[in-house]
Amino acid sequence: MLIALVLLVLAAFLALVAYGRFAERAVGPPSSALPAQPAQTRLDRTIEPLQAAHPGQSGLFLVSDNADAFAVRALSARAAERSLDVQYYIWHADLTGRLLARELLEAAERGVRVRILIDDINAHGADLGLRSLAQHPNIEVRLFNPSRNRGGTLGRGVEMLLRAVSLNRRMHNKAWIADGRLAVVGGRNVGNEYFDADQQTNFLDADVAVVGPPVEQTAAIFDAFWNSRGALPVEALAKDDAVPLPELSRWLAADLEGQSARPYLEHVAQSATVRRLIDGQARLHWTEEAEVISDPPEKAFGDGEDGWLVAHIAEQAGQATRAFTMISPYFVPGSQGERALVQAVQRGIRVEILTNSLASNDVMAVHSGYARYRKPLLEAGVALRELMPFGPSESSLFGSSGASLHTKAYVVDDDSAFVGSFNFDPRSVRLNTEMGVRFRHPELAREVMALYAAYASAQKSYGLAVEDGRVVWLDERTDPPRRLRHEPETRWWQRAIVAVLRWLPIESQL
Repeated sequence: MLIALVLLVLAAFLALVAYGRFAERAVGPPSSALPAQPAQTRLDRTIEPLQAAHPGQSGLFLVSDNADAFAVRALSARAAERSLDVQYYIWHADLTGRLLARELLEAAERGVRVRILIDDINAHGADLGLRSLAQHPNIEVRLFNPSRNRGGTLGRGVEMLLRAVSLNRRMHNKAWIADGRLAVVGGRNVGNEYFDADQQTNFLDADVAVVGPPVEQTAAIFDAFWNSRGALPVEALAKDDAVPLPELSRWLAADLEGQSARPYLEHVAQSATVRRLIDGQARLHWTEEAEVISDPPEKAFGDGEDGWLVAHIAEQAGQATRAFTMISPYFVPGSQGERALVQAVQRGIRVEILTNSLASNDVMAVHSGYARYRKPLLEAGVALRELMPFGPSESSLFGSSGASLHTKAYVVDDDSAFVGSFNFDPRSVRLNTEMGVRFRHPELAREVMALYAAYASAQKSYGLAVEDGRVVWLDERTDPPRRLRHEPETRWWQRAIVAVLRWLPIESQL
């Protein structure tokens, strides 16, 4: 047994050394965001006057509707004439993923420089499509912290075993930047479930579209990750023959003829809200106190803790004097987070938290980590609510009745807030790189609070309480509320799995 362990450690060390040498040779040439110009592109001409009218300020626009979130990306890609920089944890090759890939390819055909940075953990198997896009002279594709083995499940599994520590750290950032003038930052990845196109379950999510100084900050963050040692060109990894560009273009264009794409095409054509944003006519929230903040790419390699996002979040949250309201789909506060929330209540601060119920949570392990904190938080006076798994069918373009919380936001004292990719769990704190927009603007903060109020309503969430030493769920759709003694709308085996997982020492990975 000891010999096997020694051999495993030695193999892991050699794998790390070999990968490091490979990565040094494979890293691509550095490049930087193309600077905005006074009137070079359509977006320059529409946004420059707005910035001139609000010198030193940032313009913010909350994007809470999923279909609008798709439209703002598609329409900004169509308006772009200089550059598109996109950075995502997940980019699915489903309907919406293919439609947005087509927008990027068409932009490149117009001469727009396109840079695509995707985390590799969910990109495995998509090499052929990414490599095909990278054939275009105006498109570059890089994968963050990729596995070297692309040939099959067995080889990748061995590499994941030998490089378990390094491959466990991921880039969770989400950003879309058009012409250095407009950026979209928030919680959404690219895929059907983020844009109301999934036929089973769709995410409730939020982004913030920004103009002004936050766009430059977002571009600087993108450049830092793009030029880091963790971002490798897809050509250096994928060895399969790429699909010729004309064939790829025909394949992507075929979606336009299908019935499933019609709702999206119609929404993009009819979305007055998003079109006004792209045309510079939308009513933006202007403030001098807004910034896009991010973990540094070095966090993905465990290098130090300087500049980590959690410090900025703790600073802003610690300024609360009256109220702290949090929306977090994955909520595992840890002992330190639990202590901070309890101390806030003891200082007289109203603390309210909305997260997923077990029935609406797509990761049972995370729910097991959260469950152990419910009772002490409730007993300390923290208000907890859990999202119900089913929402109204009209919320989806395709009639989906499932709902899962994916919004990551908090509001401090009803006047400042944060919207981004940061979950309140150990993985976001210590393992993944995260980013988001923090700002002080009472009206926009109220818009984020309105999301909380909608999701946390009696029609969409359960209230939680402690009765006779046990956690109970209150279904407030009835008067008086119906009291449930176990996780609502779940089966015994789901609850059993969570109970078993609670005993495992896995909280640091959640």
